[in-house]
Amino acid sequence: MRTKKLCLALAAACAFAAGSVQAAIEIKWWHSMTGDLGDSVNDIADKFNAAQSAYKVIPEFKGTYGESMRAAVAAFHTSKAPHLVQISEADTATMMAGAKAIKPVYQVMAQAGEKFDPKAYIPAVASYYTDTQGRMLSMPFSSSTPVFFYNKDAFRKAGLDPSKPPETWDEVEAATIKVTDAGMACGFTTGWQSWVQLENMSAWHNLEFATKQNGYGGLDAELMFNTQIMLRHIAKLSSWVKSRLFDYAGRRNEAEAKFYGGDCAMLTSSSSAYANIKRNSRFEFGVAQLPYYEDVKGAPQNTIVGSASLWAMAGKKPAEYKGVAKFFTFISSPEIEAEWHQRTGYLPTTKAAYELTRKQGYYEDNHGADIAVQQLLLHQPTKDSRGIRLGHFAQIRDIIDEELEAVWARKKGPKQALDDAVTRGNAELRKFEHAYKAGKR
Repeated sequence: MRTKKLCLALAAACAFAAGSVQAAIEIKWWHSMTGDLGDSVNDIADKFNAAQSAYKVIPEFKGTYGESMRAAVAAFHTSKAPHLVQISEADTATMMAGAKAIKPVYQVMAQAGEKFDPKAYIPAVASYYTDTQGRMLSMPFSSSTPVFFYNKDAFRKAGLDPSKPPETWDEVEAATIKVTDAGMACGFTTGWQSWVQLENMSAWHNLEFATKQNGYGGLDAELMFNTQIMLRHIAKLSSWVKSRLFDYAGRRNEAEAKFYGGDCAMLTSSSSAYANIKRNSRFEFGVAQLPYYEDVKGAPQNTIVGSASLWAMAGKKPAEYKGVAKFFTFISSPEIEAEWHQRTGYLPTTKAAYELTRKQGYYEDNHGADIAVQQLLLHQPTKDSRGIRLGHFAQIRDIIDEELEAVWARKKGPKQALDDAVTRGNAELRKFEHAYKAGKR
């Protein structure tokens, strides 16, 4: 009898233990990373899951940033939303407007009792995802900023000093003439033209992109990037097109292939392109800060970030949010942040991860990989350089792309195109403002 009771007790204990293993709380994470980036996301989840047994993060690719956001919003209305979703920085205002669908990071961390200090993040990164009270709304994750890449071999052939990249746009122009005269198919190209040539150029020169502190101060903001300095810049690029000093490749990162393929000697694009350029180029390249106009007071100021952050969706159980908070703490650790930065080319979003990467010798072995962080840390962000928070910003970027393409195709002059982009973009802002106010009634 005693043996039978012992067996029953052991069986119960085993069943309890099995139940405990199965009781790991699942945290669903929707993301938009493909290829090697997707593998890196899966590795982060695997490491977190292996480090503890209470929670299990399940990453799932859900398409582009826009597709992922729409899917998450639709799922929220059916109570099937993920716990975490990766959202483009362009949709920050849209996510904030849907306050009922999200749970701000500062609340998630505080309620879970997790140590969390927004000041640990690089200011130009944190400011993009914080409210007017300095509270972080989403967790920085895949952040990047534009930098200037140049072909050192092409510079040598053209008689240019490869250790002295152009610092101003006038110097870029002089370099494009020399490299094309020396046989390069094109002198300069750019990826992500709205983000680089208007948004970051405005911040880099400490200029207002939109009123109301670039949208941070209210939904009634209006675009105003059609200034004399931006007009001057777009006119300069336009004057380069005919002689192929500037060759436009596309709205996204198509220009990067023109650079690492050896067609264009200079490129402005996302700092996250570093790893891909290093892997594919057959020449020595350098990385430098974005060029600027030296006669603009306050330039250079600091660049702003792009890419995406992680948002916690509303409507989950406290125990699940505790798991989300634990995961946020995990991915924010210097070790994980540094590994993500070095493997993918995205920025280290915390100062500690940047310092750890430096101490590990990564920047000594990968010259120029730290330029992006230096740009962000160059000066404390101002109201005009902390970021841009506008409704329907993805649609506004499409409008800007259309108008700039009309300039490159010589269908419109720079002034007309910028004025039209502002007018059309402001119409989108008013649509967003009206929809938001109607939803609040």
